[in-house]
Amino acid sequence: MSSHTNAYGKMRDMRRLLPAALCLFGLAVAAVSGQQAPDPPPFTDTVRAAEALPRNPAGIKQRADLLRDAIAQRFVGVTTHGRPEPGLFSLRSSGVDTAPIRRAAEAVLKSFRAEQRQRASFDIDDPQWRRWDKVPSPPAPPKLGVNMAEMTVAQRDLVFALLQVSLSAKGFKTSQDIMKLNGTMSQGMKSDRFGQWLYSIAIMGSPSDKGPWGWQLNGHHLAINYFVLGDQLVMTPTFMGAEPARATFGEFVGTAALQDEQNKGEQLFLSLNPALRARATLSTRKGQTNNLAEAYSDNLVLDYAGAQVKDMSAAQRAALVDLIGEYVGNLPAGQAKIRMEEVVAHLDATYFAWIGSATVGGVFYYRIQSPVILIEFDHQGSQRAPAGTAIRDHIHTVVRTPNGNDYGKDLLRQHYLTQPH
Repeated sequence: MSSHTNAYGKMRDMRRLLPAALCLFGLAVAAVSGQQAPDPPPFTDTVRAAEALPRNPAGIKQRADLLRDAIAQRFVGVTTHGRPEPGLFSLRSSGVDTAPIRRAAEAVLKSFRAEQRQRASFDIDDPQWRRWDKVPSPPAPPKLGVNMAEMTVAQRDLVFALLQVSLSAKGFKTSQDIMKLNGTMSQGMKSDRFGQWLYSIAIMGSPSDKGPWGWQLNGHHLAINYFVLGDQLVMTPTFMGAEPARATFGEFVGTAALQDEQNKGEQLFLSLNPALRARATLSTRKGQTNNLAEAYSDNLVLDYAGAQVKDMSAAQRAALVDLIGEYVGNLPAGQAKIRMEEVVAHLDATYFAWIGSATVGGVFYYRIQSPVILIEFDHQGSQRAPAGTAIRDHIHTVVRTPNGNDYGKDLLRQHYLTQPH
């Protein structure tokens, strides 16, 4: 069995399947290719009934086992053959001031009580970096750090101030919108496992203008790992998702997330000529989950697949760069520019892969992979859809830095080699 298959099998989400309840929706399963995905049913009382069912002990144990096994492994990073490609990342000045980020993190820590500060503080190389999980607890293990739900309004505002200076305006708004959509899910399912404030913040190392440090935000559908070394930043792994992807009821009606990532990916695929489209397509059969690089897959071995970008037209290459920019653009402008230069330098070695519908409005998965970036977008299954199918109203995305630099690990390694400790 290939490493790709192993990773795929491991990372399938455990979902409570509710055949009897789902039958009440009277949905017909659309053909995977060639038909527009049907609108998902709303958050009805039938869906809310899912929360009344007993929690799945097997699912809770499985995620705990995944966490234990992942942390037990020596970190390697996402690779194509099991060993990182050397020489891709270097210690250098970016020329972009990170002092505002440091000051904002210090303000968060200063606002905490002693007991909160202790819970929020971790060593720079603590395995806490690798504990993030995009699902709520349970079935995920408890999120470490200080949860925003227990904070005062003033403390919460300081966390948002940290996010605001650490991210672009787009990244900050997307993060807030994901939190609001998690609040929408709580209102729709009447469940205390979901909510606008159920996100934990942790500070790794001591905020510094020169030494390595970072922060982590972790909760349902939002996990940001943010490493700082001098004026260099690494913001991966980053997971962003949403269900619903657009709020049609409740306090945050009209809020939407990840629509540009969805629509631009679809437009790029549909712009390919038949030969390139066939090369990009790994399968026309879209399952309920196809992402491979989500939580607990730090050492994923994933071969390149799909259409190579060097074979695309100039317009298609520009569209791909624009699509990548939707993800990289969550960084502040100066840092995003540096990261995009790194991405473009490896554009000819970049691949674009697709699974699912070839029709506007269908469900799909796409992957963008190069030596320096891995992006996945996936329409996911839902309790609002028949088992084994996906809907456009549930989205997962993940961004990683392959070849050993997730969590800034390669930069940290080089720092230790060049600086006395």
